[in-house]
Amino acid sequence: MSPKTKVIHIITRLDKGGSAENTYLTLKGLDKSRYEVSLIAGPVEDPSQDRRNQIEESGVRYMQIPQLRRNINLFYDFTALLKIYRFLKREKPDIVHTHTSKAGLLGRLAAKLAGVPSIIHTPHGHVFFGYFGALKTKMFILFEKLASRITDKIVALTPREKADYLSYKVTEEDKLVVIPSGIELHKYQHAQREERSKLRKELGIPEHSAVVGTAGRLVPVKGPEFLLQAVGYVISEYPDTYLVFAGDGHLRKSLEKNAVDMDLAKNIVFTGWRDDMARVLSVFDIFCLPSLNEGMGRVLVEAMALGKPVVASDVGGIPDLIIPGKNGFLVPPQNPGELAKQILFLIENREEREKMGRAGKEMVSAFSDEVMVKKIAELYEKLIKPNHS
Repeated sequence: MSPKTKVIHIITRLDKGGSAENTYLTLKGLDKSRYEVSLIAGPVEDPSQDRRNQIEESGVRYMQIPQLRRNINLFYDFTALLKIYRFLKREKPDIVHTHTSKAGLLGRLAAKLAGVPSIIHTPHGHVFFGYFGALKTKMFILFEKLASRITDKIVALTPREKADYLSYKVTEEDKLVVIPSGIELHKYQHAQREERSKLRKELGIPEHSAVVGTAGRLVPVKGPEFLLQAVGYVISEYPDTYLVFAGDGHLRKSLEKNAVDMDLAKNIVFTGWRDDMARVLSVFDIFCLPSLNEGMGRVLVEAMALGKPVVASDVGGIPDLIIPGKNGFLVPPQNPGELAKQILFLIENREEREKMGRAGKEMVSAFSDEVMVKKIAELYEKLIKPNHS
């Protein structure tokens, strides 16, 4: 019996965001009879989002490094680098697979210093714009160019993300592979209609009101304030429309205040983070993603799996998922007027809304977690063979 392939994943934090969910499903889905899997991660800001138990229950060894944090801090960063290096040197993995920016830079450098045979990085998004200021972005691109030299493969979530890496001359085409983020489709394709009615009651939403919703972190790059403004226009036309923010983040308080100032508070629902996100999304009639930048927007796949038409920003990898007029609409970012226009069209045209929802549902089979894990495992096998020959 051949020995297991030792794989260590490294991510800055394993919270409820899309990159963390993608990583968790990969860790969980890898065949444990074939792979010995470990995870190195930094701390999460909200203890309720700590997924340590989930990780360990899925047969994955977990190591937390308190100094591995998102913000730049030379002392913490050097300490984290040293701890990752020592762990890799001791464990001698066949593959190190890093995720997100900070863990990607520190993890790849530590893996190279520790002599790891194969190094893979998944950036989880269009990271060259929308996240940092101009100077920081230039520095980040420079670091990514340097890190790519010690990277065997870079996993892009969409063809457009791959194109970003090529247009910024970060790496060569043969290092890039496209593997879309996967979701647990079964959770979304079997949401019950009775549950939908029940949750509407729980959230205080009348049965026949139109519900517009979004899901994810309430942070600037997700553009929630533009959706609030857009739905303000919609409510002026259709006062029984409701907006649901499923998720949380530091913008929540200002959004709640703005809703009060705009006299919309009774029409706006904040659910916070929930474990039954499929159930929450099933309440929506229209799903919106007003992001300023987005890697792929895995939450779009979740909404599509539930048969929801989508109105989303024409940024990042979103156009690889949304075909205007087929399963939704694309709008310019930071444009509440255009967002409102498309939401109104869908509210006023139920037949079109349902047709787009059905089209989206038919498109999602390529985005299952099983497909994603299978492709990642195939990538691992290609890298292992030259090292073992």
